[in-house]
Amino acid sequence: MQNPFIIGILAWIFPGAGHFIQGRTQRALLIGGAIWLMLIVGVLSGGAYYPGFEFKDGQLLYLLNVFAKLGNGFGWLVSFLMSVTPSPDTPAMATFEYGGRMVEAAGLLNYLAAIDALDIHFGRKK
Repeated sequence: MQNPFIIGILAWIFPGAGHFIQGRTQRALLIGGAIWLMLIVGVLSGGAYYPGFEFKDGQLLYLLNVFAKLGNGFGWLVSFLMSVTPSPDTPAMATFEYGGRMVEAAGLLNYLAAIDALDIHFGRKK
């Protein structure tokens, strides 16, 4: 794959895909596995849902949350679908806040993984 745009988009949408299409299978499995595991644990911990937290409640924090969650690529869709009809007990879970931070951290790590895949493509990293 020689097109950096395709590499960057694939790396963002599917964690680890940018490395995989460049033949870095071990790195792809490690990065993709870590990000997907963080996302799944975060979602199962109740982190996909933010009750009563909207743009008017704190614009900067809300935008940072949206930016971090969008970093999950396809995982964002999974997180969004899980938050549309949440269980009423979700905010009462002891792991609720930790789950939210895990989902956000997974998205931010995926941004770094996509940049890493592009760095490998451009020869800035081996």
